[in-house]
Amino acid sequence: MHRQFDRNIMTYYPLAMRKNKVDITRSCVDPVNDPVFLSESLQKSTSDIAEQILRSRDKGASVICAFGAHAIKNGLGRLLGSMVKRGWVTHLATNGAAVIHDWEFSYIGQSSEDVRTNIQEGKFGTWEETGFFINVALAIGAFEGLGYGESVGSLIVNGGLDIPSISDLEAVATSTAHVSTKRAAALDLKDLIERLQLEPGFLQVMHPYASYSAQAAAYESRIPFTSHPMFGHDIIYTHKANLGAAIGRTAERDFLSYVQSVGALEGGVYLSVGSAVMSPMIFEKSLSMVRNAGKHISDCAIHVVDLQEDGWDWSHGEPPMDNPAYYLRFMKTFNRMGCHASYHCADNKAFFVSLHRELEKRS
Repeated sequence: MHRQFDRNIMTYYPLAMRKNKVDITRSCVDPVNDPVFLSESLQKSTSDIAEQILRSRDKGASVICAFGAHAIKNGLGRLLGSMVKRGWVTHLATNGAAVIHDWEFSYIGQSSEDVRTNIQEGKFGTWEETGFFINVALAIGAFEGLGYGESVGSLIVNGGLDIPSISDLEAVATSTAHVSTKRAAALDLKDLIERLQLEPGFLQVMHPYASYSAQAAAYESRIPFTSHPMFGHDIIYTHKANLGAAIGRTAERDFLSYVQSVGALEGGVYLSVGSAVMSPMIFEKSLSMVRNAGKHISDCAIHVVDLQEDGWDWSHGEPPMDNPAYYLRFMKTFNRMGCHASYHCADNKAFFVSLHRELEKRS
């Protein structure tokens, strides 16, 4: 067996001492009043997409918005929350980094550290509150049957965490009335509570900037906000409170929730904004799964938005392998799905502001 790094020898630092690049009170996007440059072509595209979204909602079909972490860093959390609350979007899907930025904005109103400087000092990602609260929230969520995004959304909306007693967890772990996964999650949480020496009861965690959170809006609206992390990619993995089993349980639930929404995409809309890897990878597996289960899905509008220039007309099929466009991973994937897929070269802020305005006009 190979030796493993011991996170207990690390030093964790308070978020209060971290210099952040983004203040959400200044960077939050107001789709009504903010002066955002919108090209004529982008407005035409988002006008068409808005019409598609509203038709999809009338049919009861899914409108899924998958996005990368930069959408949150760019101050779009409140706008995405508005789209959820207005019923324009039925599912938000993102990666682990977006969950972290969204939570940090809710907690301290700031996020995005100086990686170049902090990694030289061994401080990058070693922030006590972020690692502690998110990891404990996920461990509790795994025990309670919640998904990854739902666990963090609950932490924000409820203003803290309910820490169960060791005796209650032991009772669940030894009871045959519970399924094996519930019993295992109870033992994992028991071990974490003992390691961290947590007291049972409600642990208050104030979130004075919760109104900026897309996760909170989705949790309150009972709309799925799913996270699709890759182990080791996010700063919460540096913390000693990190529990791999909790990551796996909550992320698995989120994936299956996402697959369920993909299963209702006939006549629906799929937006993939600034996610070159996560979104196309989970979409192709999910679509195959629901078709395998007998779902017919071909009338689905897929709209991919990113900054990379696209010099290929995908309506003509895939480019040859000697063309750089062949390696535009997300379009190559979505072009193979058997649904209409289009690419829009645009900044995510401009895209979402334009789309929100177009939807507002029609509401």
